[in-house]
Order: sequence, then C-alpha cells, then structure tokens
Amino acid sequence: MKIGVLTHNYPRFAGDFSGNFIQQLCEELARQGEKVHVIAPYDPAYAPATLSGSNPRLHLYRYAWPQSAHKLGYMRTMQADVRMKLNAYVLSPALFLRGIQTTLRVAQKQQLDILHAHWALPNGFIAAVVARRLRLPLVVSIPGSDALVAGQNPLFRRMVRFAFDQADLITANSRALKKVAVERLGADPAKFDLVIYGVDPNRFTPNPAGADELRARLGIPKDAFLFLAVGRMVYKKGFDVLLQALAEIRRETEERARIHTIMVGEGDLWKQWQEMARQLGIENIHWVGNIATREMGVYYNAADALVMPNVNRPATGLGVTVLDAMACGKPIIGSDTAGNPLVVEPGVNGFIVPEGDASALASAMLELARHPQRAREMGRASRRLIETRFGWPHIVRHYRARFRELVR
Repeated sequence: MKIGVLTHNYPRFAGDFSGNFIQQLCEELARQGEKVHVIAPYDPAYAPATLSGSNPRLHLYRYAWPQSAHKLGYMRTMQADVRMKLNAYVLSPALFLRGIQTTLRVAQKQQLDILHAHWALPNGFIAAVVARRLRLPLVVSIPGSDALVAGQNPLFRRMVRFAFDQADLITANSRALKKVAVERLGADPAKFDLVIYGVDPNRFTPNPAGADELRARLGIPKDAFLFLAVGRMVYKKGFDVLLQALAEIRRETEERARIHTIMVGEGDLWKQWQEMARQLGIENIHWVGNIATREMGVYYNAADALVMPNVNRPATGLGVTVLDAMACGKPIIGSDTAGNPLVVEPGVNGFIVPEGDASALASAMLELARHPQRAREMGRASRRLIETRFGWPHIVRHYRARFRELVR
C-alpha cells in the first residue's frame, strides 16, 4: 500500500522529540513493506538529513512568508495545551489551504491508496477534503489536544465533524478522547478503534549503562528510590498532583529522605510548578528540562518507576513516555485517565490511581519505594507487555490489517 500520513508534529533534527511517535509509526510501516509519504507543514528547524529519506518520504508545505513566520505545529500552537495562541488563528487559513493543495498533489502524483491523519485539526480536515475529492479511504487518529481545539468555536466544530463524517476509521489512544469525540463532537462510535501509539522494543531496553553516572551527576544516592516524570509542563500532565503527593510523603513518612524525583521536560507551567515545589518544601526533586530523545534511555533506566498523573484538562491520550519506560523495564503509576489503563495492569506492572487524587498517588509511590523487589518484578512485567502486545511491530500489524480492509 501507499499510505499518506498527515501530521503537524514530526522530528526536524537529531534529538528532536516533536512527533517522535509519528516517525516511529511511519518507520515501522516502511519496515513491514508499506510505502509511506509524510505530509507536514514546513519549519525552519528541519535539518537537511531529515529530508533525504525515501521511505518514509517527507513532503513539507510552506504557508507563510518570510521563512521565520512559520510558527504553527511542532508543539507551539497551544498555550499550556488548553487554548490556541493568537498567531494560530492568523496563520491557520493559509496552513489549511496549502495543506490541502499539497496533500492533493502528493496523493495524485504518488497514487496513494489511503490517508491517515493524526489530529482531527488541522490534519483530519485537510485529509477529509482530499479524501472526499479523490474518493480515498480515510483514517483519523486523535492523540489529544485536537479534541479540545475542536470545541472552542463553531467553525472548528463543523470542520472536525466533517472530518469525522468523512473518516472510515477513527482511532483514539484513550477512552476519554473517544468520549469527547462522540459526545461533544458528534463522531460515530461505530467507527472507533482504541489503538495506542507504541514503542520500538529495540530502541528502549533495560540497560544500566550510564545510570549510576547520571545519578551521581544529579546528586542522587545509589540506594535512593528514584521516580521519573516525563512530559511537557502543561495542565493535562497533572504534575501539580505529583507535587502535592510528594508534599504528603515529605510530611508524613520517614521514607522522604531516600525518595528522589526527576522532572524531565519544559513548557508553559515549568516555572510555576517549580515555584509550587519550593512553596511546598519538596526535597530531592531535580528539574532537568528538555532532554534529547537519544539520551532518554539513560533516564528511564536510572529510575525505579515512572509516574504519569494525567488529568482531563483537557482530555488527552496515552503518553508515549509510559511505553518508553515500560520498554526499559519500569513499573508505572498512572491516573485512571489518558489511556493509562490501556497498558497498566494494576498489581501486575504498576498501579492505577484516581485522577487528581494526590493521597492515592502518594500511597502508590510509597508502596513501590517500600518494596523495591516488587517494583522490579512489575518492571519485568512491563517489558513483557511491550514485547508481546504494545511494541510497534504488533500495533502496526493491526493498523495494516485495518488499512487493507478499507482499501479493499
């Protein structure tokens, strides 16, 4: 099959983590024999080496002048992932127009068999226009913030409804996203398939190399129980709940001295949450900012467990960092939203706690910290789940089967 993949997040240079999961999906499709054409908006940060691949092949479209005016996509469109930035409203019409023109041209020239759009806006709408004109099958996947954007004004709602009506298959990586799409945006529930974004089981593996060095550099004792939180500092990640849980641990338990936490990532709330941690008197917390993707394996392996306390502000999907940590053999403590229950089996490879419940989160963290052997056993279970169910090879085989059904 010749598959057209539409996205506005895709790695632009070595170490860029924007849209890494889209790139990994496309590369696995190519490994399994499909021809993949990625269609994305231009960004000045693209390195020449990124543009040179033949499968997946990248097709970029320009929508603004001068070159520096390309400001959409690549995790810059939203303010704290709850509202669009002003420049997005100004530039969006040109992006939609150029995106439709480029997708139409690529689809005709490359004789694409199917379109797969990630995010209902802008890519679902762009792909829907082209799919309708060329009578191509259409798959729309909704990873997260697009469901919120769609509800912010009547025009966006109509555009997303058009995309959902045109789609032959809609995928979501959490039940919360499906609920928003069906109840608020009018999507047909019969079109849905819950499909997560996976992980390359060979890219992240249990590997202690560099872990002790990282701990030493950050001043973390070898015998400390180390929690890791990875993600953009935006509301939906729920890291303020994690800070409240750490404050409870600090006040009420003797284990506080040997519990450390690394916070990876930046974002609109980064400074605000750092100040919150200072006010709560949280000790042993390490804010390391953005880390290049190629270096993240060391962080996952240095940690004893990953914490992902998502909240529905807005509804979002499963964070790829959860699967990355599982691939490195780590237990997961996740909230009961954002797709975490799709991959975390309570008591097997981690714990699921109620969304926004800092006390429950603190209790689960203490359970692992007090029983490190159980944490290691859960970590091994995480790795088995990646190898047998949640690695990209398994997920892509599922996608290919669905694509073939639609193409037929």
